[in-house]
Amino acid sequence: MNGDLAFALRGVGCAVGNGFALRDVSFELPTGYVMGLIGANGAGKTTTIRCLLGMRGIETGEIELLGHRVPGPAALRQDVGVVLDHTYLVGDWRLAEVERTLRPFYDRWDSVRYRQLLAEFGLDPRAKVKEISRGMATKLMIAVALSHRARLLVFDEPTSGLDPVARDELVGIIGDFLLDEGHSVLFSTHVTTDLDRIGDFVTLIHGGRVVRTGRKDEILDGYRVVRAGPDELIDLVGVELIGVKRSSTTAQALVRTEEADLLGGGVLVEVPTLEEIAVHIGVSSRNSAATVPNGRREEFA
Repeated sequence: MNGDLAFALRGVGCAVGNGFALRDVSFELPTGYVMGLIGANGAGKTTTIRCLLGMRGIETGEIELLGHRVPGPAALRQDVGVVLDHTYLVGDWRLAEVERTLRPFYDRWDSVRYRQLLAEFGLDPRAKVKEISRGMATKLMIAVALSHRARLLVFDEPTSGLDPVARDELVGIIGDFLLDEGHSVLFSTHVTTDLDRIGDFVTLIHGGRVVRTGRKDEILDGYRVVRAGPDELIDLVGVELIGVKRSSTTAQALVRTEEADLLGGGVLVEVPTLEEIAVHIGVSSRNSAATVPNGRREEFA
């Protein structure tokens, strides 16, 4: 096991049903960083997280989590905090009761820390779980995770449906959590703008397969978005168009940065966003028998 890794999935395969499966899923996160797991709804993000946490068995490959092979010892769950897009807590519990109920399950539960976090997040201990807003429920689950001193936070679509203010607050909370170099975050989302400020690494998953994984800046630097007229971007030599989209007025595609210089002067070339990369590679993957363009997958350096 590698103590420098928060987690690693190596060749993970898992059949889910209805013809969907994870196939040869491999990516890893060094300790102290944020990994963004991005992809459309149904791409396999939640299934991947369930496998990582030992909630779903795998058929091939292996998983390492905080220095232990999954499934690991029961005590391992104390080091992992999970924040979902919905609360898993009983709706009639008051926030003070949440602590009394959960405290016996965690050896390192810090009651003072829990109360401080409720105050910091503007949460009333007398309020019932079912009475608080979506954003407040997300903060509550983060407060629970931080109160049992989790080393790894796993977010599964936590910002879905949140307003911009709540999303900005969440980014700040994650930044504070990462002040401890032993802390790490896995952030699963289809809203890629959530990762613009906090993402260090990115893994793009589509159809149960990893399309690309690596440092966020390297992935952004590796591609360019090109735009031209509707009859252009045709019969190009030495340039592979990834996820080309055409309309009556424009043609748009993703290309590798080193190939962008081979395009004509009438083509607009721009640095892409993570969302544009995800969209174009997703289109390419959906329309091609090969999940990864040219069969290549970017790995960590």
